Amino acid sequence: MAEYLINVFLDEEQQKKARELGLGDQVVEIEGRKGFQVPMTKKDLKKLQKAFPDLEMDESNACKLPGDPQNQLLDIIFDMKTVDVMKFAITKLYNPLAGKAPRSKVF
Repeated sequence: MAEYLINVFLDEEQQKKARELGLGDQVVEIEGRKGFQVPMTKKDLKKLQKAFPDLEMDESNACKLPGDPQNQLLDIIFDMKTVDVMKFAITKLYNPLAGKAPRSKVF
């Protein structure tokens, strides 16, 4: 079991797609709903907390991403056909330069 998790909840259509892609065995029951639990490291969590300051962890060290990032993560899971995607997904979800003005060199 991973140190931390991201809960990605699925609707009926997404559950069907997960089964079609061979991910049906990775769909679990979370808080009475079906979804994926994506494992992540403490380092990944720190990056996500910088990107999403309102991110809250529950008692099982799991969190839920806001709308668009969650959809991005789900697309990555479907494309890679696994829930072990954080090494790749963190580069898409966390942009350390977001909101910062570009620096220019002064000669």
